[in-house]
Amino acid sequence: MKYARLTKEQFEEMHQEFINFLATQSITAEEWEQIKKKKPETAEEELDIFSDLVWEGVLNKVEYLEHFSPNQIFLFHITTATIELIAIKVENEAIDITTREGYQWLQTNLMDETVNIYTSTRAISDDRNKDIFALIKQGANITKGGLYGYFKDVVQG
Repeated sequence: MKYARLTKEQFEEMHQEFINFLATQSITAEEWEQIKKKKPETAEEELDIFSDLVWEGVLNKVEYLEHFSPNQIFLFHITTATIELIAIKVENEAIDITTREGYQWLQTNLMDETVNIYTSTRAISDDRNKDIFALIKQGANITKGGLYGYFKDVVQG
């Protein structure tokens, strides 16, 4: 398995897509029930293959990721060749930017001496989707890139 198995809830949400997936392999509902009972390891493999297909489809479309922690924000822009990072670090321990108040403080105090903004760019590996999945596993969320765009303007001044 290349990524991670979908959760029970995710499988339930994608019930129709999973049925279609089984149909592409000429597996009927009755045959699927038999596979689950008589060949559970085969059923597990099918779940894993389907999960990887879903992840591939999602990861192929990712352009932006965000990861928040109490004193840092990591904003990623993923292109075909690079991962661009804008990192915002608040050196004031009293501020937790994962809270509404802390985030508002950051918005009004961007130029405060305790706020540091860094940028970096690195080449994407041979497996772009694996790079993205690693960031998601570490807590990053897929976004449309609004916050990245805002901070890119701030950095470019």
